[in-house]
Amino acid sequence: MSDPNCLFCKIAAREVPAEILRESDRVVAFRDVNPQAPTHILLIPKEHVESLDDIGDGHGSLLADIVQAAAHLARTEGIDERGWRFVSNVGPDAGQAVFHLHFHLLGGRPMGWPPG
Repeated sequence: MSDPNCLFCKIAAREVPAEILRESDRVVAFRDVNPQAPTHILLIPKEHVESLDDIGDGHGSLLADIVQAAAHLARTEGIDERGWRFVSNVGPDAGQAVFHLHFHLLGGRPMGWPPG
């Protein structure tokens, strides 16, 4: 199911252009248009889920698909050896700006801790 007003649903449906790096029947990965690191890729489910708050019992295999895609992309982008960050913001106070579940794959530079 998709939301006709959701930017990421439109990207998944190829209605809005994006630099898509990987796609399966359930997951799309594309470069962030406002990168915060040399490698900044967004991974989204094609199904409209607003955030991790909305994950249910039936979403386990979807989350596994997303994580496997992230690990594959980390290898193909060459950030697997030095390290990478994989994060999802939940809600406006955490920095979620698009209310479609998405994960940021970040790498290519040292990451500080704590973030934010």
